[in-house]
Amino acid sequence: MAKPLVIVESPAKARTIAGFLGNDYVVESSVGHIRDLEPKGLGIDVDNGFAPQYVVSPQKRDVIKRLRAALKDADELYLATDEDREGEAISWHLLQELKPQVPVKRMVFHEITRAAIQEAIDDPREINEGLVDAQETRRILDRLYGYPVSEVLWRKVNQGLSAGRVQSPAVRLVVERERERMAFRAADYWDFEAAFPTDPGFTATLVALDRRRVATGKDFDDLGRPKRDDVVVLDEPAVRELVSVTEGQTFTVRSTEEKPYTSRPKPPFITSTLQQEGGRKLRMSASQVMRVAQDLYQNGYITYMRTDSTTLSETALTAARNQVRELYGPDYLPDAPRTYTHKVKNSQEAHEAIRPAGETFRTPDSLAGELRGDSLRLYDMIWKRTVASQMQDARGRTVSVRLAATTTDGRDVEVGASGRTITFPGYLRAYVEGADDPDAELDDRETLLPPLAEGDSLPNPDLEAKGHATSPPARFTEASLIKRLEELGIGRPSTYATIPQTMQDRGYVVKRGTALVPTWTAFAVVQLLEQHFANLVDYAFTARMEDELDEIARKETERVPWLREFWFGQPSAGNGDGLPDVSEGSAGLKALIDQGMEVIDPAQINMVLTLPVEGADDIVVRPGRYGPYLKQGDRTASIPDDLAPDELTTDKALELLDAPSGDKYLGTDPDSGLDVIAKAGRFGPYVQLGEMPEGKKVKAADKPRTASLFKDMDRDSLSLEDALRLLSLPRVVGSDPADGVEITAQNGRYGPYIKKGTDSRSLAEESQLFTLTLDEALQILAQPKQRGRGRAAAPPLRELGPDPVSGQPVVVKDGRFGYYVTDGETNASLRKGDEVESITIERAAELLQNRRDAAPAKKKRATKKAPAKKKAAAKKSAAKKKAPAKKAAAPKATNGSDSSD
Repeated sequence: MAKPLVIVESPAKARTIAGFLGNDYVVESSVGHIRDLEPKGLGIDVDNGFAPQYVVSPQKRDVIKRLRAALKDADELYLATDEDREGEAISWHLLQELKPQVPVKRMVFHEITRAAIQEAIDDPREINEGLVDAQETRRILDRLYGYPVSEVLWRKVNQGLSAGRVQSPAVRLVVERERERMAFRAADYWDFEAAFPTDPGFTATLVALDRRRVATGKDFDDLGRPKRDDVVVLDEPAVRELVSVTEGQTFTVRSTEEKPYTSRPKPPFITSTLQQEGGRKLRMSASQVMRVAQDLYQNGYITYMRTDSTTLSETALTAARNQVRELYGPDYLPDAPRTYTHKVKNSQEAHEAIRPAGETFRTPDSLAGELRGDSLRLYDMIWKRTVASQMQDARGRTVSVRLAATTTDGRDVEVGASGRTITFPGYLRAYVEGADDPDAELDDRETLLPPLAEGDSLPNPDLEAKGHATSPPARFTEASLIKRLEELGIGRPSTYATIPQTMQDRGYVVKRGTALVPTWTAFAVVQLLEQHFANLVDYAFTARMEDELDEIARKETERVPWLREFWFGQPSAGNGDGLPDVSEGSAGLKALIDQGMEVIDPAQINMVLTLPVEGADDIVVRPGRYGPYLKQGDRTASIPDDLAPDELTTDKALELLDAPSGDKYLGTDPDSGLDVIAKAGRFGPYVQLGEMPEGKKVKAADKPRTASLFKDMDRDSLSLEDALRLLSLPRVVGSDPADGVEITAQNGRYGPYIKKGTDSRSLAEESQLFTLTLDEALQILAQPKQRGRGRAAAPPLRELGPDPVSGQPVVVKDGRFGYYVTDGETNASLRKGDEVESITIERAAELLQNRRDAAPAKKKRATKKAPAKKKAAAKKSAAKKKAPAKKAAAPKATNGSDSSD
């Protein structure tokens, strides 16, 4: 008997929906997108209406085969992918590839509950062509931007780099912030605090001297200079002298001011605010937040997690208000439901905020048996934020007081203090929003002052001089970067989670705690883009593109002419040198690419910082193939990985250049007459016999012999005798009397071992390489071969706590390839910027989850080409010819495009 077929994106979502629909429906999953743009080359026919050239992903062929088989036995097809642009596009691609001969219906829902699924079945719609066009246009633009610009980066900076419509402006934001920190000069300023022994006690700070305001941090610019002349800047001697003439004096209340205080609840979560609060409160990365939120959505606990709407449905408003009344009482419930407007540029996502699913919200306590770890913590935060959004304002009062005293030498000193009292907590009973600044006061903090009136005397406070220094602008965290991108109108909810991770994967940033620190490679990339592709990293231009893309989606602007202008630009007469005229900004991206390939000088563009040295050559910083380095004349020195750009001063650079090069001459080998040199290598210290022959290509047989130092050896104290012993390896231990096969002792990449033919065994100690006898070797070879390195596992370096996903204890270990974290099931290497001593359980959990999410590499197979079939006449007339292939050195297209949004 034929049944309706329902297709969703994920197996988890399929299982949940199948449980609601029962045996009357067949529910299958597409496991995400089934096809995408051709990964090799541009994948877009720019000469024929910018027709996209789609191919079926090789790993999805079995999926399509399974879906086609299921469709043969179906009497209806329901496409139940997500309700945003990306989900609509998946449904359209399924329709194009499966070519169903049965009625097709599009069912949409923003929560996976029994009632929502049944309503979606009962009230289906057609595929929204506008959403499909919006997604496709963005995908085409991302490829036009990402692929060719990434090729320029590969050729001019380094391989493996990428550019993207959202990614590149985001990298520029991080680099610009670091530039601000590098230019920053701290200003020192002093004041004093007066601690009054009242009930309750309070502390006031010096605010004025002789009726002139005392400078605070906000009164200095980034170069450490006062911004204004009407403030008093005090140094340490002046303040200590002021304290000495003020001690023992009586302060009198000069003024008091009391004001009512009101704090309103924040709106329910949208994607960006959920990621920001997840970072602040739960110490989760943006990608972690979205992974956990997706699991909660697919299992029916929350509504759809990619949205920029703060609206709550009538059902949700009723559920939230009922819980406020039941849990907190009628005094906490406003007379009418609260509504919120959130002005996000280019809002095109789902139409309800992120909230608990269902007609009645389940409390976090009621789900303690079903959810655990990050899932429960994130649900708890979403539930609290939703309920709090429908509660009364918090109310209280703020008090400011000024007190004055006359010093023994006749000067007028004035101190000030402020307090806040919450008289009715309102929504604060349920939820308090976090802050990016760890020193910021949260909304639920109270500061109490005693009752004071003008003229009151407070004698003999304790005075303490306090020194301060201005701070450089704070580096971006994932949360604050997403907030800034949203403010600028750059990116969409679907890209916010992926951008910080992509920046790390490409080597543009490293994490220091939660801060994003740009690498010198990021400086080179941003410098290239600013100088040769300025519009592409211009924030206003990027936001304006979002507006224009939405005009295309609304049919207010034609897609092909817009793309043609972006790619080919305005016609120009050229500038006489065979290259298009790009000086007036009228050239398209293609002309800029051609121009860039011709004129960009890699040596110049990779000179990312110049440090002047008096009386000597300047020091320049370059991102090299094997890491960033300093160059001054003929001298070079590597820049340590843990040295942030804003910490590299001229003095530090000279210190690195003046340090020993790492090469130490030990003597001459008596047998060959060659020099024996101790060197510092990328993988540790080693000794070398002779010099490397000149020339770029040296045959293996002509390369000098090398040997790694043992773990207990030190390069600085290494003797010639020890070096020659290392270079003598491998050592012939003897021959097996049974068959005459030679046994050797060798020092390998994974430690010392012995080898007989193709058989090998690990040795427990490196010293055995020189002391092992033939009998001992035969005994070791006679033992069964053990898995691993054949020695006892080393104890963990640190224990971090339970992993929120597996629940198993997470530890830090030292492995063959360096330090890593593990929960016993999954291993993840520490990345650049991670340190054994400071890594947190939150960061370890992020690394482990990234490792779990990384799909194993699959063998490439020939890809099936699928021409783009669209409903519009312009698309039907698109030619099918493939874009010309790029040179072998060009990047894969997937390296140069943001996630489609």
